Amino acid sequence: MKKPPPGTAERIAKMTFASVYPHYVAKVEKKGKTVKELHEVIKWLTGYDTKKLKAIIKNEVTFEEFFKKAKLHPNAHLITGVICGYRVEELEDPLIQQTRYLDKLVDELAKGKKMEKILRSE
Repeated sequence: MKKPPPGTAERIAKMTFASVYPHYVAKVEKKGKTVKELHEVIKWLTGYDTKKLKAIIKNEVTFEEFFKKAKLHPNAHLITGVICGYRVEELEDPLIQQTRYLDKLVDELAKGKKMEKILRSE
């Protein structure tokens, strides 16, 4: 199993959600998807609705806090595949794994995957 470089978890922990969010928006909009769909995906994974996301962005919440307070969906473990060169299901550090879960869902949305497939229901 390939491990992320040392310091990755610390770097992700200190990053703010607000610093990455515009990239998520740009990625999905470039592929013809909407911010509403992006928020639906984020809400499925974290439980955060649009109002809460706006507060998280405004308050420059770090990814560490973002995921600490999130109510991760019980089916999040069904998110599998490769993102940034790593299999998300094999990542050992919970923060890195949760961040990559989010990256993977945004990727799937941008690639046009059907919402019911993205929002994994068993």
